[in-house]
Amino acid sequence: MDTSKIKDEQTRYFIEAIQAMYKGDYIKLHQKRKMNTNNLIYAAIITGSLDMIKDIVEGDEMDMCEGMERMAEGFRSEGREEGILVGRNEGKLEEKQNMLNELLKVKLGSLSSNLEKQLSNTSIEKLNVLTRHIFNVNNEDDVLRIIH
Repeated sequence: MDTSKIKDEQTRYFIEAIQAMYKGDYIKLHQKRKMNTNNLIYAAIITGSLDMIKDIVEGDEMDMCEGMERMAEGFRSEGREEGILVGRNEGKLEEKQNMLNELLKVKLGSLSSNLEKQLSNTSIEKLNVLTRHIFNVNNEDDVLRIIH
């Protein structure tokens, strides 16, 4: 929708805010303009972005430059937190895989490349089951039964 034809400034800002939120293009709104705070809240509700603006809403009008910068920082912060969580989970999985590889090498003498590949593609839940049953493992077939 071409917002340049909308005469009412707040309506135009409202529609542009919705468009930017859907596109994730907060730079477009990163201009010196004042938007009615309620319009920003409504735009966030429509786009499912309400949690991202709850900390930036102050007063009756919002300086869009400052508001969008705060919103962008919220997205960056959320992305960092998610990245840290993903990294931790990947690290736990890799650590569990390496530990089980070493334990199984001690128990079985060596591991086939097929079993090593299977272990590297196994979920942490199944690796936890294998860890609990490691004393019942006598050969590679026992390992494969446990993880499948």
